[in-house]
Amino acid sequence: MKLKKKVRRSIKTFSILSITLIILVLIIHWKDQEPLPETQAKESVTMPTGLNPIVKERSEQLIQQAAKKGIVVVITDGFRSADDQDKLYKQGRTTEGSIVTHAKGGESYHNYGLAIDFALETPSGEVVWDMDYDRNQNAKSDWTEVVQIAKKLGFDWGGDWAKFKDYPHLEMNFGLTIADLQTGERPPSSTVTADTNK
Repeated sequence: MKLKKKVRRSIKTFSILSITLIILVLIIHWKDQEPLPETQAKESVTMPTGLNPIVKERSEQLIQQAAKKGIVVVITDGFRSADDQDKLYKQGRTTEGSIVTHAKGGESYHNYGLAIDFALETPSGEVVWDMDYDRNQNAKSDWTEVVQIAKKLGFDWGGDWAKFKDYPHLEMNFGLTIADLQTGERPPSSTVTADTNK
């Protein structure tokens, strides 16, 4: 009987020691692991330094097609660095001015060269953001006409957003979210469908 108790205790002690040893080995192994590939990708993501070539081309087409209708479009903003985005984000929060964005650096399509902002120019050269302005006097808002042209060229319009409408904003996200872009995904250089002949 005493022998059986000793054997049981030995087995129990051995089991506890074995489990403890396995846990220690796992902890040591876990600490020595490299960061997950996604974490590494975020740290080594190369940020764009200018407008995506397709966005740039379509912006030029927007200006040309609007000009044919007697509308002068001015691109007021295009590519914006993450630092510039952070400065803009502070506006109306920690610096003077109105809040114009809810996106911090790295959270805007501008930071990836996939967005532009536009305005209209009057005959006197004044740049305006007047959505009712009708320079070509065809009884249609020039702003609305520009947005229609932009959509045909493949842009999405910030005025269609459910929250925080951004009326001067046009973007091409190529099906990529900000999270996709933050992890290094980029649009193919020649993928976009739009009606460029109108």
